Formats: sequence, structure tokens, C-alpha cells
Amino acid sequence: MRGPCWNGPARLTMGPLSREAWAQRLAAFRASPSAFMADPEGEDLGRDLLSDLRNEKLSEQTKVSLLVLSLEYPVQLWPDAPAAEVAATSLLDTLVLLPPRLSALRRLLLLAATTALVAGGALGPTSGASCRLLPLLLGLASGSDLGPGFGPTSEQRSLQATACECLRELESCKPGLLGGALGLLRGLLGQAGPVQPFSLLLALALRNTLLVQSRAGAGLRGLLMAGISPTRGGPWDWTLVEEGDAHLQPQAPSWPAAEEGERGLEAREPSPEEARELRAAVAQLLDTTYLLTPVAQAQLLWLLGWALRGLQGQPPALFKPQLVRLLGTAQLTLLHAVLALKAAFGEALFTAQDEALLLRRLTLAAQHPALPLPTHLFYLHCLLSFPENWPLGLEGEEAAPLLLRPQLCHGLLPSLLHDRMALLARLHLLCLLCAEDEEEEEKGLVQSPRGSLEELMAGLQQRAALEGGPRALATLCFQASYLVACCLAGQPTVLTPLIHGLAQLYRARPVLAPHFVDLLDQVGPELGEPLRALLRQEVVSRPGRDEALCWHLQMLAKVADGSAQSATLSFLQAAAAHCTGWDLQQALLRVCRALLQVGGGDGLADLLQALARQLEDPDGRDHARLYYILLAHLAGPKLGVALAPSLTAPALASSLVAENQGFAAALMVQEAPAPIRLSVGSREIKGPLPVLQLQVEALEPIYSLELRFRVEGQIYAPLDAVHMPCLCPGRPAHPLLLPLQPRRPAPARLDVHALYTVPTGLTCHAHLPPLSVNFSDLFLPFPHPPEGTGPGFFEELWHSCLPEGAESRVWCPLGPQGLEPLVSHHLEPFVMVAQPPTSYCVAIRLPPNSRLLLRLEAAQGDGASVALRTDDWAVLPLAGDYLRGLSAAV
Repeated sequence: MRGPCWNGPARLTMGPLSREAWAQRLAAFRASPSAFMADPEGEDLGRDLLSDLRNEKLSEQTKVSLLVLSLEYPVQLWPDAPAAEVAATSLLDTLVLLPPRLSALRRLLLLAATTALVAGGALGPTSGASCRLLPLLLGLASGSDLGPGFGPTSEQRSLQATACECLRELESCKPGLLGGALGLLRGLLGQAGPVQPFSLLLALALRNTLLVQSRAGAGLRGLLMAGISPTRGGPWDWTLVEEGDAHLQPQAPSWPAAEEGERGLEAREPSPEEARELRAAVAQLLDTTYLLTPVAQAQLLWLLGWALRGLQGQPPALFKPQLVRLLGTAQLTLLHAVLALKAAFGEALFTAQDEALLLRRLTLAAQHPALPLPTHLFYLHCLLSFPENWPLGLEGEEAAPLLLRPQLCHGLLPSLLHDRMALLARLHLLCLLCAEDEEEEEKGLVQSPRGSLEELMAGLQQRAALEGGPRALATLCFQASYLVACCLAGQPTVLTPLIHGLAQLYRARPVLAPHFVDLLDQVGPELGEPLRALLRQEVVSRPGRDEALCWHLQMLAKVADGSAQSATLSFLQAAAAHCTGWDLQQALLRVCRALLQVGGGDGLADLLQALARQLEDPDGRDHARLYYILLAHLAGPKLGVALAPSLTAPALASSLVAENQGFAAALMVQEAPAPIRLSVGSREIKGPLPVLQLQVEALEPIYSLELRFRVEGQIYAPLDAVHMPCLCPGRPAHPLLLPLQPRRPAPARLDVHALYTVPTGLTCHAHLPPLSVNFSDLFLPFPHPPEGTGPGFFEELWHSCLPEGAESRVWCPLGPQGLEPLVSHHLEPFVMVAQPPTSYCVAIRLPPNSRLLLRLEAAQGDGASVALRTDDWAVLPLAGDYLRGLSAAV
């Protein structure tokens, strides 16, 4: 199969790029991949890369740079499945054409072809490149002799490891792909070759196959037999891949993820033969762990533990020999894997003595003074998330391990000298201990956990209260306060001193008001409500001319409520005289708005009136005046709707209403879907003007409906709006009459706009489908002449149309019923002289001052001859179209 680099003559005429040209091109691409690919030159980058990999004039180092680029940016180079398929095919062709000498390109070409198929989404049973790559990788991994083109013997071991890595990547992306090759992989693991890649590949394939088979309800019979694999279609089971498309856990030892991921896995009990083969495969893999790196050991243990947890009747005793050596390991990755196994199997694998040993080891290791900060935080995290055998609390409830007593954690108490992250982690552990606190002082402890917590929080508050102190100290104090409030929300004996300490902190440094606002937004009512009351009392007890007035107003806007409004209003009245700047006036008005939301009162109305008169800034005066109008005219629920926040209202440029978008949304007319259907009904001729009769059907209850009409152009005078007080679905509505005032007799289209109120009180507007005004809707009759004078009156009208007007004649085909039904149905009100059923004289008045006269004579055939006269030549084509339409309708 030929790749995309040979299907255009432009590249062939240019020739291959030099090393320097490629260096400049790759540097430009790495500087901004998206900008480079948007440039016309970027369209040929992938094609040129594939082509120059076969260029013998380019050095191997330059080709390595090209392949590294394809590994780092596969999505940019091969953005879709067809491009990825062609790229992988070209890379495999290049691999086959390499000379038999030692080369650094073979491993990179295998990785690049695998990456292209995976990143481009081309991996599948219908992909030719996939069908070439999979047998090649399995052959290289098994050490088969694939010919001299695949390098010397010295390169085979590295190629085996690379092939295993590529197969592991394919299995990760398509879980169950290697399910048919489990027996073959087991056989390879016992042969000479790289142990670590084979072990990780077999563990991943085993884990994925167990999961997919359990979901599909299938068995493992024969899959684990060493040396046995399906022959139909090779060892690739794409049916398992289809079953395994669901999300699988990442291959990393993480015990919370393992617990959460297994909820979708139904436990299945294998047959005795399957169980025997499964235990043999797991034991074979565990025997190789001594030869793996710590990170690979951790991943292998997690994969095997996760796989066995979903199988009933499989005791985890196979892991016991590993625990003997791992419980004393100094490797963090292996310790993490042990905790993952404990989370997976609990008391089935770990005794109470093992649990106590692990806790003691974690606690003592965390107290080592020479630990780097990341390692120290790791040990603390393990203690905070320790998977107990029998946790006492509810599922998901955070609590300290039962065996972790305060005496054991005495060296882990937080201190003001600790780093910020270490202090917060130690504080978290201390809070969990306080939740289980019983008077430990009676048991010989110098200080109970609760006393240590109060002492620490007092120290943090004292440091945050230092005038001119670093902001980091204040931030740490509030982070610690939030942590305590979350962990100990149900313990008022702990929260009470914390609340009073925070109030004292605000008294010392009002500049920390933004931190208090953020804290109140995050904590629950156990801390929030009493802290609001203390802070409100602290603010209103200050004089209104305090130099920290801006911070007091910001705090008061957050904590103001319906209680103690008189004290709040007194503070605001005193502060109003000192609010000379725009920012202070806006802060003052925000407090007034907060009081409006909780109900307001006479005192607030007086304050708003005073502010509307005395504020210097006109924007502030407008705010105060508007707030007073709202308070005076809106009831409590409506006022709450008007001031409630909303994320759907558009942002407004005016500062008068930009303060709150929900306020603007409540007071402005909102656009909404049409709540009614409007149509033109049968016409009734009344009065001197043509009138449309409109039929209205309500789709939802609406009130105070106003329909506005607009005619494009100037052919009609402006139309009056039509009103209806109420419309409800299912109730018949009276027809609406719309008088028309044409400035010349012509049909038109009316644009309709509805303005109405919904039951929630909001005013809405909607655009309705346009209405058509036909030419016949403008017809009006002449006054009837005295009896017996009709023929003479019509003749007088007929002769008066010429010579200024125009005349014409139209042939009107008729149906079998003849002329009389057509006239009676369409022209009856306008007939002035009739000699039924063969002759009719019709006189039509067209506003504003035109006339249309018709003589209809039935012919001998199946039609009628119609003579037309009018004093307005522009009416003639409209009349002709109308008559032809009548004949078509018959």
C-alpha cells in the first residue's frame, strides 16, 4: 500500500529537505504547533516526514528527530483515521526496508506506527495496518526469526521489550484485545527474554480479560492454558474488545479508584479448572516481582489485586508471601501498593496485627525529621486515607483509623513552625482525632487533641492579626479555619472558641474582610450563622467615620439580615456623611440592597430618600432613588425576584443595573417563545374600512396581551395595537378585529409582535409568524342604489373609468356547476346587477379611492368571459391574478 507522500508531483520536484531545513521546520512547529499547521506549509508536514524517512541522504539522527516529533504530536500530524491508517502503513513499509545493520530507527518506527493507529482512532479489525502491526509485534515479542531485515541478534532483546510496550499500549486502548493470547504470553514469560515487559503485559491482559469476560458472562476456559490460543483470526479477540469498550481504571496503584471502579463489576465465581489456571498464572506473575523495579512491582500488584477482587472463591493468600517482604519496604511506591491491596481485600489478607503494624510504621515514618516535604505529605495522606478492615463510621464518612490513638500521633501535632502544606495535613489529622476525643489528659497525656487544636488556632489568629503581616499568614489562618469547620461541624465546643477568635481577628484587622466573605461563602450554618452575628455586631459597634469604613461596608453587605436592623441603619446613617467617593457610595448602596433582600422597613426607606438627595455622585443618587421606588411599590416576593441573582440575563452597560443581572432580568421585558397561535378567520364586511378577523389560540395562560402589527413599506397606514386581558388554553377566545387603512390597494404581509405577562409576573415579548393580507381582503361594496336604478348606476360607473383608467378581458374557466356558484361564493356582496345564471355585473370599491368593475358573461362552453374596468391601472394585474385564482379554485 502506498502512503500519502507519493501522490503529488510537487513534493517530487522539490526534492528532499536538508538537515538544516528540517531543523528550522521542526523548530517552527514546536514553537506553535497550531499556528504551524494552520499555515499552508503545515499541510505537507506529515507527508514530507513520511517521505524523508526513506531518504538515504538524511542522517539517522535527523530521522530520529522526525520520529520523535511523530510520537509527541500524533494528533496534529494524523488528525483522522484515514490519515493515521496511511501513516502507519508507510511507517511499517519503512521498517521493512531498513538495512540489516544495527539501527536506532526500528524501535522508534514500531512506537510511531502504534501511536499513529491509537491516536488517530484507526485501530480495528478492518484496518490493514492493524492487521500487519499486531502479528509483527507478537512475533518480535516472542523472539521469532522475522528475517535479516529486523536487525542483528544484539538488537533483538530491545526490540522484544519495545514490542511488549506497544502491545501493552494497544491492550490499554482496546481492553480484551489480547484475551486470546493469554496462554501464549504465559509461555513466553517462562522463556529467556526481558521479564519486566512480559510481566506487565500479561498482568494487564489478564486483568482486562477478567473484567470483560465477567461483564459478558463468558468463561476463561482454555484462555489461560499455556501455549494454547485461538487459531481463528489469530490471537486477537475483537469481540472481547467490543465488550471492553466501557471505561476501565488507569494502571496506577490507587485504592480509592479501585473501590470506586469495581462497583460496575459483578462478582463471578470461576469453575474449578478456571480457578486452578488462574491461580497458576497469578503465582507465575508474583514469582517475577523480585526481578522488577519498584514502580513496576507496584503496578503489577495493583493489577493482579484488582483482577482477583471481582472473582468469588479466590482467596488472596497468594499475596501473603509478598506481604512478608513488602511490609518493611522503604519504597513509597511499594508501600502504596500494599495499601491498595489492603483496600481491595481487607481482613481477608491483612490481620489486625498487620493493620496495627502498618499504622505504627506510617506514623513513625511521618515523624522522621529528615524527610523531604513530598515524602512527609505522602505518609500523612496515607494516614488520612488509611483503608481500615472494619471502619466504624458510615460509608464515605471521614474518620481517623480506630487503632490510631493520640499517644501514637503525639509527634504529628501541627506547629506554627511547619511548612504550610505540612501544617494543614497535620491539622487535618488532628481534627479527625478531636472528633474521637475523650479526655486523654486522664490517661497521662500532657494535652488533649482538643487543647492542641485550640492552641494552634489561637496562634494562627495572632499571627494573622499582626499589622502589616504577610498575606500568606492570613490565608493560612483562614484555610485552617475552613478545615476545622468542615471536620468538626457538629462539635460546638470546638467551634465556639474558633468563632470568637475570628471575631477578634476582624476587630484587629478589618482589611481581612474579603477573606471573611470567602470563608462565609464556603462553610456551613454551624459556623456561618454565629460568625455572621458576631461580625455584624462588631461592625455596627464601630463609629461611622472609621478609617476602615470601606471594609466595614463590604463585611456588612455580607452579614446584614433582618435582625438588629435599627443598629445597622444607625451605622449606615452615620457612615453616609463620610462616603464621599464613588467606591464608598457604591459599598453603602450594596448594604442597602442586602437589607432590601431581607425585607427592608421604614427606616431603610428614610435612609434611601436621604441618600437620593445628598449623595454627590449622580449614579449613586439614581441607585438610591431606584431602590426606594422598589421598596415602596413591590411586595416582598416580587422584590426578592427583582433582586435575585440570575445567570441568564445579558450583561448591561449601564452601571445603574449592571450591579445585578438578575435585577435587570426581572424588570426588563424578556424574549420568549410564542405563547399563542394567530390566524386570519372568515371575513365580515362592516364599516367603511376593510377589517381582518383574527383567531387566537392560547398555548399557555397569559395576561394583558398586546398584539402589535407592522407593514413593510408605506402601503398601509400604521395599524393600531389589539388588546386582550386574558387568555387560557382550552377556553374559546373572541375574534379580534384589525381595521386596515391601505394607502393604495395592494396585498401585504403583517409582522406580528406580542407583548404579554406570564403568571410569575414577568413581562415577555415574542415574535409570531407573519400574517398575509390578500387582495380580496380589501374589497368593499358600493352603496346599494335605489331599487330599479341598479343597471343605470352600474353603466354610469362603467363609463366613468375611461379614458383615465384601464380595461381588460379575462377568460375564466368554470367547472360543471357553472358561473352562479362562483359568484355566490366569492362575489355575492358586490353584485349590483344580476341576470342569473348567465350574467352578472360586479362593482368593488378599493380603499382608499379606487374602483374595480366586472362584467361576467357565461359562454357556451365551460368558461366565462370577464370584462374588467378600473380607474387605477395598477389594480389591473392584481385583479387578473385574483380572477385566475378563482377559476383554479373551482
